[in-house]
Amino acid sequence: MGKTVIVDYGSGNVFSVSRALDTAGASVLLSADPEEIAEADRLVLPGVGAFGAAWGLLVNKNLVEPILAYVETGRPFLGICVGMQMMMQRSEEFGDHPGLGLIEGTVSRIPETGSDGTPHPVPRVGWYPMRRGGAPWDGTLLETIGEDDAVYFVHSFAARPANAGNLLADSDYNSQAITAAVMRGNTVGVQFHPEKSGPVGLRILEKFVNL
Repeated sequence: MGKTVIVDYGSGNVFSVSRALDTAGASVLLSADPEEIAEADRLVLPGVGAFGAAWGLLVNKNLVEPILAYVETGRPFLGICVGMQMMMQRSEEFGDHPGLGLIEGTVSRIPETGSDGTPHPVPRVGWYPMRRGGAPWDGTLLETIGEDDAVYFVHSFAARPANAGNLLADSDYNSQAITAAVMRGNTVGVQFHPEKSGPVGLRILEKFVNL
């Protein structure tokens, strides 16, 4: 099964993620050491708060290149919340910020109204089910998840992948489609928090641990 490294760069619920992965059967290490990242069997990039602040921490800790080098090996990678957003090429949150560029597309603010023009709260907080995107779920982290299974979201911005084949799942917010998960090969990002999503989130993490 090998070692699962969580990138501990100063942003994200690393201890909650660690506990959930441990429950899922992982051997977990919290680290910001490029050598330990390089030697990981699985890598998790969490993140909370603003994109630019999280990106700045990665840059200041010289972790961008180690993460990119790890991804190039084809080993499993999971981005969570802002960690998922940083997988994209850029973000429009409080300015224009670059991302890791693992998936083509941008991060932009959630629409502030439903499709009928009715206002709704932003940030979007709560439990929502997911819908299948352009990529099939067979063999992915969502393989055992039903479309009625809800997961926990808290975010004001969301990824917009340029290619439908990278959209693993979206989620409805008053008839607005909000990206819930993206994927390219063994590189997966989820906007929701699996570590806060109860048994459904645990099943997702168990799939990741067993890749």
